[in-house]
Amino acid sequence: MITGFEKIVEERIRQSQENGDFENLPGTGEPLLLEDNRHIPEDLRLAYKILKNADCIPPELAIKKEIVCTETLLEQMPDDQLKYKTLKKLNYLIMKLNTLRKSAIAFELPQKYEERVVDRLSLNHKGTPFDK
Repeated sequence: MITGFEKIVEERIRQSQENGDFENLPGTGEPLLLEDNRHIPEDLRLAYKILKNADCIPPELAIKKEIVCTETLLEQMPDDQLKYKTLKKLNYLIMKLNTLRKSAIAFELPQKYEERVVDRLSLNHKGTPFDK
């Protein structure tokens, strides 16, 4: 049975349809962009949606974004001294992310030492490979 409030709402919707208020709305005829949130537990979905709408992201994702930015910066850096400092920062961020995750060691991100080791052992480097 329809209550008085529901009757009023239905009547207003019908009047709006007759007046053509629902014609030429933005997105008419396009598919809805539904988010795939199957991986989020059902009781947390509303909280996640509120945080997303407020542009708040979990600390883990914020650190991942910073890692990607730091890696991009590191690739474009010409100065070795600054590159070394940035590499230390990158390793710190990776370590911080790995401690936040509290997962098995097999799933942790490896720290970035390869570039530094190759640089030290490079024959093109000034002097002997171990004078730094």
